[in-house]
Amino acid sequence: MKKMVAVVLIMLLVIGSLAGCGSGETGGEEEPKVIKIGVFEPVTGENGGGGFQEVLGIRYANVVYPTVDIDGETYTIELVEVDNKSDKTEAVTAAQRLISEGVVAVIGSYGSGVSIAAGEIFAEANLAAVAASATNPQVTAGNDFYFRVCFLDPFQGTVMANYAIQNGAKTAAVITQLGDDYSSGLGSYFVTAFNDLAGAGSVVSEQQFQTNQTDFKAILTNIKASNPDVIFAPSSITTAPLIIKQARELGITVPIMGGDTWENATIIENAGADAEGIVLSTFFDEAEPATDEAASFITGFKEYLVENNQDEIIPAVSALGYDAYLTVIAAIEAAGTTTDTVAIRDALKGVSVVGVTGAISFNEVGDANKDMAFIKTVENGQFKFLMTVSVE
Repeated sequence: MKKMVAVVLIMLLVIGSLAGCGSGETGGEEEPKVIKIGVFEPVTGENGGGGFQEVLGIRYANVVYPTVDIDGETYTIELVEVDNKSDKTEAVTAAQRLISEGVVAVIGSYGSGVSIAAGEIFAEANLAAVAASATNPQVTAGNDFYFRVCFLDPFQGTVMANYAIQNGAKTAAVITQLGDDYSSGLGSYFVTAFNDLAGAGSVVSEQQFQTNQTDFKAILTNIKASNPDVIFAPSSITTAPLIIKQARELGITVPIMGGDTWENATIIENAGADAEGIVLSTFFDEAEPATDEAASFITGFKEYLVENNQDEIIPAVSALGYDAYLTVIAAIEAAGTTTDTVAIRDALKGVSVVGVTGAISFNEVGDANKDMAFIKTVENGQFKFLMTVSVE
């Protein structure tokens, strides 16, 4: 009898040890605690180049700040990346995938149109999204779950209209992409601001083009006939070089201006010498670091770019992607939760972060409290800082 009891005890000990092997521990160490943040960006399609630059800024932020502390526990931040393909229909599918992956917040997107398209999906899922560079007001309008760390198109349009007039322009022509929320929105704000500042009717030509259009000579010929002092053509990095080159081929010599999407080396590479003298507004200049975070970012991110076989020039959208990441992890820490996405949204409303592009806080709509833009030109094949502009 004693022998049988001993055998039973030994069997129980063996079963217990086997159960311990399946308890989730490896070599006596616990599995790392993970929290997922979604990255909702285009890396293909018309805006794939700019979207990838934004993704690089987010990835680098994850390298610098890989964890978040909640209630004394350290969680590793895992980025869940989806490609919205610069397409509004694909954007909805990508947003739904992030929700199914269990992310607690989302960063993105480059491109206001895809951000607007996915906005309702995120709101219905009670999932906060922080856009890095989506500038159209409709991204956050009426959506309590969407925020942004960049300035808006009404501000950007007014900045560029002010710059044009201060540099002698009395008339302007505007070229925008039909159906593109960013291009048409920014162009409209420029028209309003320019006509208000220079007088009604000072915008002498408004032209629109279709998505994927490559021949702009007909609309440029119409613009040439109207003889404007300046052309404002907010467009993607795919379209911009075509407009610039074809305008110069037609003998149009007036300054050509764009918005924040134009700060991309691809435009200089593809437009070549014709890119000389173009003017654009943007969010950041590496020659003028605004904060200690910016100074550290400039050094580290350049090394990161080289390691990833990228040009060493820092795009403004990379800096904004980095800042969007900072605001999200600050909100998660403030909310003190890994699951309550509404609490994270509520915490975002009170976030105050000193980022690469300056101090970041949000107004009641979810827009960043920003009032400064950087104006740049292209000189000798390089982007050159001209000035900062603020609008009351």
